[in-house]
Amino acid sequence: MSSPPFDDRDGVIWYNGETVPWRDATLHVLNHGLHYASAVFEGERSYEGEIFKLREHTERLFYSAAVMGFQIPYALEEIDQACRDVLTANRIQDGYVRPIAWRGAEMMGVSARNNKIHVAIAAWPWPAYFSPEARMKGIRLRTTKWRRPSPECAPVQAKAAGLYMICTLAKHEAEAGGYDDALMLDWRGQISESTGANIFLNFDGALHTPTADCFLSGITRQTVMDLAGRRGIEVIERAIMPDELDKAIEVFVTGTAAEVTPVGEIDDHEYTVGEITKQLMEDYDAIVRRKAAA
Repeated sequence: MSSPPFDDRDGVIWYNGETVPWRDATLHVLNHGLHYASAVFEGERSYEGEIFKLREHTERLFYSAAVMGFQIPYALEEIDQACRDVLTANRIQDGYVRPIAWRGAEMMGVSARNNKIHVAIAAWPWPAYFSPEARMKGIRLRTTKWRRPSPECAPVQAKAAGLYMICTLAKHEAEAGGYDDALMLDWRGQISESTGANIFLNFDGALHTPTADCFLSGITRQTVMDLAGRRGIEVIERAIMPDELDKAIEVFVTGTAAEVTPVGEIDDHEYTVGEITKQLMEDYDAIVRRKAAA
């Protein structure tokens, strides 16, 4: 049975300081955020009713807004509490939380400095991003033609809506070929990430991950790097080229939605779900469900 569309659900959404019925949380078609991607957002996960690293996500939302040249008209504490309130109101324990801020419709054109800033927060139950079967044997990635842009070409350190256009294109391309997701290179031809998750590769027992200079250093990425350090696993951030893929022992991706997900195949390279990946999957599950010290 297919899930209902996201504009026709029961529940409530926090919208500009008020809790409104889900179906009433709408905006006008001539909205600047829709036409010019003047929007920033966050993706957060709740486990057993608690949002993992909520404050870090809220701080990144405010930082992304500043990079995009606008200020969120609420305090950090108000957004934190609104996220919790939305979970409670919708009776969600394990779910996904989506805060978003955008420019309104006062001006329609490239310039919109005086447009009102709107903020909304929604939450819904969230199953695994990839199927349980795919996660256990490793997802299949295909290198896409779409590349991460240079920092001189886009606000790459913001979680900005416009940056995900190429992710949608890349993921659709991969899925059309029977793959689970796409591997994206950057404008230099270096490995960057998948469409919604950072990537780690095991070379001779050490984890290598691309330097996050043209994509987000995800909160999950940072968490996993810390967990690896606690296990005495060396983590090296560096430029990684595609011709190194055949030397990797194991590969996994990390993200709020993906959590820690093994990779079983990239193009014509195959990998096993190794011990480091399994250990970090267990450690991440423990920390998000408060079975281990944060």
